Amino acid sequence: QVQLVESGGGLVQAGGSLRLSCPASGSIFSINAMGWYRQAPGKQRELVATINSDDSTKYADSVKGRFTISTNNAKNTVYLQMNSLQPEDTATYYCYAQLRRAGTYGLYTYWGQGTQVTVSS
Repeated sequence: QVQLVESGGGLVQAGGSLRLSCPASGSIFSINAMGWYRQAPGKQRELVATINSDDSTKYADSVKGRFTISTNNAKNTVYLQMNSLQPEDTATYYCYAQLRRAGTYGLYTYWGQGTQVTVSS
């Protein structure tokens, strides 16, 4: 069993900052990549940022220069530092991990339950 639990969401004024965290726990052999998606009401889920096991990163154009993705030393917790937040960043943010489970083959993708980020103007 693998679990991802997001934390750090909340209500913030435009121009403010939030830091999301998402630890992965359970029967994990290795993690290939972790990242964040978000989904606003009435919109499709979109990629925000991803970080691979080699520390390479990818960001959505809309967050480049404002958001920073990182992991802890053990690379089993992913963070998203969000600065200069704007009302259009309002969404539910979901973390994910692409990983190999202990005792199995193949890559599996697991998701957290989501954390709400609301940015007021």
